Amino acid sequence: MVTYKNLKFQVCDLGGQNSIRPYWRCYYSNTDAVIYVVDSCDRDRIGISKSELVAMLEEEELRKAILVVFANKQDMEQAMTPSEMVNSLGLPALKDRKGQIFKTSATKGPGLDEAMEWLVEALKSRQ
Repeated sequence: MVTYKNLKFQVCDLGGQNSIRPYWRCYYSNTDAVIYVVDSCDRDRIGISKSELVAMLEEEELRKAILVVFANKQDMEQAMTPSEMVNSLGLPALKDRKGQIFKTSATKGPGLDEAMEWLVEALKSRQ
């Protein structure tokens, strides 16, 4: 359990390895938000990431879940821009879903607070 701005989050860190992906759906029940972390430097696998994201969001249990995408490793020179990430992940097609993409760097911290602030406000506005 993680508390942020007086909201309690039950967080499940699910790995992206092929062998683990079938188990993701075990965690979908009662999910209010999905934080999807994408390596902004991995151009070779962005198509796979898009396919997995789309498949996950098509699940009935996640129909109303808010989507937050962390475009991670933005501190790296070779990182795709958030605009490139939006298009590569097919986010414009998700126009009926409340969501936002954020430039982040998990190792250095930038973008994480901004993303969490947005998520807290998005969750509060639902109540």
